[in-house]
Amino acid sequence: MAKIDEEALAEAYNRALAHEKAGEIDAAVEAYKQVLEIDPEDHGGAAVRIASMGRGEAPPKAPDAYVETLFDQHAESFEDILVEQLGYAVPVLVRQRLQELKLGPFKRMLDLGCGTGLTGGTLRDMVDDITGLDISENMVEIAHEKDLYETLYVAEVEDFLEDNDDEPFDLITATDVLPYLGALEPLFFGAAENMVAGGLFIFSSESLPESDERTYTVGPHQRFMHSPAYIRTRLADTGFELVEMSDINVRMQDGNPSPGHLVIAKLKG
Repeated sequence: MAKIDEEALAEAYNRALAHEKAGEIDAAVEAYKQVLEIDPEDHGGAAVRIASMGRGEAPPKAPDAYVETLFDQHAESFEDILVEQLGYAVPVLVRQRLQELKLGPFKRMLDLGCGTGLTGGTLRDMVDDITGLDISENMVEIAHEKDLYETLYVAEVEDFLEDNDDEPFDLITATDVLPYLGALEPLFFGAAENMVAGGLFIFSSESLPESDERTYTVGPHQRFMHSPAYIRTRLADTGFELVEMSDINVRMQDGNPSPGHLVIAKLKG
């Protein structure tokens, strides 16, 4: 990999942010394009920022380098920011729905995008064996210290699902993964390939308004939003039967709720 000119990158990125904050969209987009020229792997997420301003096509996913950098930087304060400041409670909602629907206990769980272990910890007493993975090494180190998981990997979700040859799972969770993915086929197909027949796939999404006819887009906070119809279609295409799709508030953002869904699907077989 070519060495990045850090000084030039910082100058271009700060200029882009200043233009974006001032509402100077054309100038911001041009500056972000310069950022991408300096840093093609896109550690700063310039591509999703351009898309969030409504320019160009939404990428199929957030750049791996961006997601890894973002969570490595925030690992130590992650739980305080997510739970205390943003009111994130999706893992608790997952547990509640499983209990109310009388689903479980489970033998083997795969916690995609496990972070510091919020979902693994919430479901620990419902599962015999939990495998977690996250693209951020710093996040995985914190999860490891909690002693919640039998196995932990540092890996990108789609790559792991494609390459994994471990014993299949009867529960796969992805509680804050879709906001970093646009196209869902690789995730859903990979989940199906790593699951026993009748296994459950549970995930959260941030939702596009019903009036928006797009399948997915990048929202104003650089997080992907998906159409519920798109989710239903892709689940069916990859062999899943929808158990339920519940309206939830994924988290607070600038004091406002982020409408989304908690989805439970069962693999046919």
